[in-house]
Amino acid sequence: MVLSNLIIRQANKDDVAEIWEIAHEIVKTGDTWVIAPETTKEEMLDYWLDKKKYTYVAEIADKVVGMFFITDNQKGLGNHIANAGYMVSPSLQIKGIGRAMCEFSLIEAKRLGYKAMQFNIVIKTNEKAVHLWQSLGFQIIGEIPEAFQHSELGLVNAFIMYKKL
Repeated sequence: MVLSNLIIRQANKDDVAEIWEIAHEIVKTGDTWVIAPETTKEEMLDYWLDKKKYTYVAEIADKVVGMFFITDNQKGLGNHIANAGYMVSPSLQIKGIGRAMCEFSLIEAKRLGYKAMQFNIVIKTNEKAVHLWQSLGFQIIGEIPEAFQHSELGLVNAFIMYKKL
């Protein structure tokens, strides 16, 4: 199994090329992430490595195979709820890396003082992600009509998903 040697650690400046490679490969399809396919490398790295985020990578044999961040879902009086985003190298999806990263992030978010985690826009047509988050205890607490401009399907709905930590 691919997870036998999976290491999850905080991202650092040496990871930027691999973060860009994975992120660019995923967003260019325009079917699962709200980040525009034409986002530049600089914009993408600013997004992932924003100092307001805790950013982590998952690696196997010293190769980054996925990444995620944890951040406040809202500022001020809403900052006790975490938000997170995850990406796994497309060639390694459905191998358990996303699950391992989310499980780690739930423990880490609680350690960081968060009381819950909320995903604000899970694309309804991204059934693999919806199923994964539900299997980890997230509930769909809302549906946003036509929230996402899918590259092939046009406007599609998105879910808001929530889990108390």
